[in-house]
Parts: sequence; C-alpha cells; structure tokens
Amino acid sequence: MGETRGELFIVASPSGGGKTTLIRRVMAELTAQGREAHFSVSHTTRAPRPGERDRVDYHFIDRAAFQRMAAAGEFMEFAEVHGNLYGTSRAQVEEKLARGCDVFLDIDVQGARQVRASVPDAVKVFIFPPSHAELHRRLVARRQDDEATITLRIRNAVSEMREYAEFDFVIINDRLEEATRALASVVAAARIRPFRMRARVQAILEEFERAVKKEE
Repeated sequence: MGETRGELFIVASPSGGGKTTLIRRVMAELTAQGREAHFSVSHTTRAPRPGERDRVDYHFIDRAAFQRMAAAGEFMEFAEVHGNLYGTSRAQVEEKLARGCDVFLDIDVQGARQVRASVPDAVKVFIFPPSHAELHRRLVARRQDDEATITLRIRNAVSEMREYAEFDFVIINDRLEEATRALASVVAAARIRPFRMRARVQAILEEFERAVKKEE
C-alpha cells in the first residue's frame, strides 16, 4: 500500500457507548488539520428514528434490497443486530481510501471481525462505557428505546465487551475530552506504522548508505 492511501479505522462499542460522538469529534479535528476524513454511512433495514435522514445517518433500504446487495458481495461487512440488518458498502469505503481519505466505520463487534479479515491493516478500536449505571443512563437519555429494549441492549453489551481483546486499542469513554484525545492519538499513531513509513524511511536509509560508502 502506498503512503497516499487513507487509513481505515474500525470503532466499535455497545449501543450507547459513545463511539459516534467520539468519531465526529476526531473527524472535526482532522478537518481542521487539513486532512480529509469520512464517516462511512451504513445501509440498514430498520426504520428511521425521528430526525434521521436517508443517506446522511443511514442508507435506509428494505430487507429484500439488502439481501440482494449481500448476495452480490457489495458489503464489506454485514450483520443482523436487534432484528435489523446493517452493512458497510465495500465500494464506498474503497473509493475513499484509494484517494487518501481516512475512513471511520461505526460498527459492531461482529462487523469489526469481518472487516479485519478482509482488510488486515485496519485499526480496530473498542470503546467501553465506564459502568453499567452510566450506560443505562445514556440509553435512557437518548429517548429512543423502551425499558425492555434498553435491558436487551445492555445484555448484548456484556457479550460485546467480552471481545475487547480482539481489538488493537481500548478506550474507556468516561470523560469525553480524554476519550477524544485517546482516539486522536490512535489515529496519529496509525500513520507511523512501519509499512506506512516505508518510502520515507527507505529514502533516508539509502542516503545513509551512500554517505557511508563514500567514507570507506
């Protein structure tokens, strides 16, 4: 991969863990630095929530259309969560990465595993809520689910959090500013991995080798 290719960041957390807020904050920082970043908009079969917009929050499609796309191999990952299907468009992500744009995927643990299998260099980050009580408070505050659904989401959160060791980084989202700095640090560190630095490092090495040869 060349240096100009964008980075792919997989950010997962239990529902209500705050991953979307963290991604948006870090993307704003990247934009201010003049770096292009893209939040991948997933396809889903669930109905829009109040205030959600098609093609902005999600691509809202019916189950038959989703299944046709899945059968055609158009999803980088897809999964059924809480009775609804969610998927990430392969073409959309690849186009952004190819032109040097960093891409953030806001997906679940199952989807993260699928993406890492097809994109081994992707950076996987898991966002932990600080406590059971705080996750429950956040889910109630969203006013999107009834108590039975919230109970189900928290039960699912336990099984998701058990998978944290599969990720490269873990951030506990207790204080928003600290968690934002932690995710920004991960983004910065991803760019200086050896395979990313290869062209620049090789040029320096070759310059040293020429200089040493002259001194012999």
